[in-house]
Amino acid sequence: MKGNAATSPGGLTLRRRRRMKMRLSKAIAYLVVTLGAIVLLVPFFWMVTTSLKDLNEVFAYPPKWIPKPPQWRNYQDAWQAVPFGRYLTNTTFVTILGVFAEVVSSTLVAYGFSRYWFPGRDALFFVLLATMMLPFHVTLIPTYMIWKNLKLLDTFDPLVLPAWTAWGPFYVFLLRQFFMGIPRDLEEAATIDGANVIQTFGYVMLPQVKPAILSVAVFAFRGYWNNFLGPLLYLNSMKKYTLTLGMYFFMGGVHEAPKWHWLMAMSTVFALPMLVIFFVAQRHFVEGISLTGIKG
Repeated sequence: MKGNAATSPGGLTLRRRRRMKMRLSKAIAYLVVTLGAIVLLVPFFWMVTTSLKDLNEVFAYPPKWIPKPPQWRNYQDAWQAVPFGRYLTNTTFVTILGVFAEVVSSTLVAYGFSRYWFPGRDALFFVLLATMMLPFHVTLIPTYMIWKNLKLLDTFDPLVLPAWTAWGPFYVFLLRQFFMGIPRDLEEAATIDGANVIQTFGYVMLPQVKPAILSVAVFAFRGYWNNFLGPLLYLNSMKKYTLTLGMYFFMGGVHEAPKWHWLMAMSTVFALPMLVIFFVAQRHFVEGISLTGIKG
């Protein structure tokens, strides 16, 4: 009897070639990803090493990648040079309130767009998405004049209150796509069981969109934590400054040279919370982004 093609020498050779091609393609993919990661990590590595250098070593040529000895005192000196404890409290306060407002308002608006019909719904949603193409510089001066007329300058209100208006169209779009991918049978079953609209939304719908909500929270945290222009425009009192404004003091002035080693030290500390949150929520965050275009 003749052997099968899969068990014949020719068939085994073909299978080996396919395995070799798959392994080679995976090796190339891993190599490209590794090289890309190295390129992206070089600036971060330079920031950390610069934070441990003496000021005279910052612009040394050839550059010193590893400071000898490392100046760990730079972190303490930079923290004490400017009241960063106060600025950290202000930043945390604004970030927590802003993230909470973004998540709540965007979730409610997205649920309304995905589950309820009303005249002009699709047109209104199109207008909402169109605002993503509008440069924020266009509305900068009118927005500033509004807060000035409301006498809310030099307060945290201009930094937090707009978040309650679901002013992030990308967040609304992301959550809407998830809501539209949930079968309506779940809501109908909850209604038959006697659940009202609020109970259905809280106990049935929200658990289904946890990855998207977590993605919105991570994006919002990054936006509020790194916000520089907002505090620069609306805050005048130094005691209300945020971390982004506090680090600007290390840029120097007319009679003072920039303290780059202190700036890099505080930049390293400033980046740590964002890195920790991303790695903790990485699995849900990636899932929320990858499924956005699939559902709906």
